[in-house]
Amino acid sequence: MEELKISTRPSISFRPINPSDLERLEQIHRDIFPIRYESEFFQNVVNGGDILSWAAVDRSRPDGLSDELIGFVTAKIGPAKETEISDLIRYNSCKGEETLVYILTLGVVESYRKRGIAKLLIKEVIKYASSVPVCRGVYLHVIAHNNPAIRLYKRMSFRCVRRLHGFYIINGQHFDSFLFVYFINGSRSPCSPFDLVVFVLNYMRSGIKSVASKLTMKHEQKGLKWLKCKDITRCLLPTQTKRNLASERVSSGYDYV
Repeated sequence: MEELKISTRPSISFRPINPSDLERLEQIHRDIFPIRYESEFFQNVVNGGDILSWAAVDRSRPDGLSDELIGFVTAKIGPAKETEISDLIRYNSCKGEETLVYILTLGVVESYRKRGIAKLLIKEVIKYASSVPVCRGVYLHVIAHNNPAIRLYKRMSFRCVRRLHGFYIINGQHFDSFLFVYFINGSRSPCSPFDLVVFVLNYMRSGIKSVASKLTMKHEQKGLKWLKCKDITRCLLPTQTKRNLASERVSSGYDYV
């Protein structure tokens, strides 16, 4: 990509991506992403289909370039129960069908990196998602070796909830992905400290009941009580069946910050 002349004090602002950005948007994706996106994706973005978008521009650039893309983020909103993190969301039946925002692509041209633009773009997405009362969070995938992006998400209070092995296939090679979530509007992961305390208390309460039950058993039932204990333990501590994420893989997001 060409080197852009940057003002000593760039004036970054954001706007929706529009049809006049098509060629520039496609070029930036080709330059910075190892994944190739279909023409349909770009048409959907610039024509305001079912994809949300924010463009970053530098209003201080001369020569009529003050409205040219120097960064972008694309995202999609959909029903929370249809996502791969549906099991991590605390649902509120009073709110109707709850949603999540998924970040598809995030990128900043090389000359403008390390200026906080990617962080500002993500904040735009979070601000939008937070304004939707039924939206429960913002989530994304990041390839496991993209350390700058991983550090950025952690600094912004995204939570890494899963590592997906072989999620990306690039030039015939498999690469792992991390799944990050930013919970909003009162949502939180079931693995929050509060939920862990509730789990421990419930487990202790069940254990006390189990001990009391054993103490009151008649001596002649001794041969059966161990079978009952094993059954109770199996009910208290179920093992969760792992989903075969590789077989459920869909077109996923990518970022370059």
